[in-house]
Amino acid sequence: MISDPIADMLTRLRNAMTARHPKVDVPSSKLKLEVARILKEEGYILNFKLVEEGIAKTIRIYLKYSTGNVPVISRIERISRPGCRVYVSGGEIPRVLGGLGINILTTSRGVMTGSAARKSGVGGEILCQIW
Repeated sequence: MISDPIADMLTRLRNAMTARHPKVDVPSSKLKLEVARILKEEGYILNFKLVEEGIAKTIRIYLKYSTGNVPVISRIERISRPGCRVYVSGGEIPRVLGGLGINILTTSRGVMTGSAARKSGVGGEILCQIW
């Protein structure tokens, strides 16, 4: 049993990029699918797909590397944890590295990036930061 599935997903991504794997499999959930969708839209991963192997569903994430086999994601870290939740209002959403990175938030309007939440004027729970 995993107490923090999002942290597990981020750790699997981090470890796969460190080992220069082309893809990584993560146990599926709706929230993880939304996080993968945002990573693809923002250009941090090549693609992802839902793989159904019997009763278990997994998300296969294809990692993206730049020239010289350097991972596109240089850092990915969990902000809000089960023991210490971090909530912000629409006007308090922090910028990551002056706009070079992204926040991923869960809001009342769904999972979105920090810049999209700022434009919509909604706040929520900051899941992670990526740059």
